[in-house]
Amino acid sequence: MSLIISVTLFSVLYVYQQSEIVRLAYAEQKQNSVFQELLDKNSILRYNIEKNCSLVNIGSTLSSRADFQMPDKYQLVRLVPTKTGVVLAQGPEAGETLLSRIFSPNKQAEARTINP
Repeated sequence: MSLIISVTLFSVLYVYQQSEIVRLAYAEQKQNSVFQELLDKNSILRYNIEKNCSLVNIGSTLSSRADFQMPDKYQLVRLVPTKTGVVLAQGPEAGETLLSRIFSPNKQAEARTINP
């Protein structure tokens, strides 16, 4: 009788172990499919960000808007720092003359290519 009970107990434990293995395999497969779906969504979002941030897309977006206008040099403003804060500069600075504006070094940034 004890042999039959021990064989039955062993069989029940074996069947339980095998069912747990199958259940865990299904859980892993489900997690793997969710992970793959998230990876796909991530790559789609990255593609959309790269496409929307491209210069071609930005240029076409700006050119399609009728109210977009490149600023003239008279539309640019200059902010002058003071001790009390920042002031909008109306014209040339107080110490700046026509000659100093002509012969002073240009403060405009220029981009140059580097050829290796």
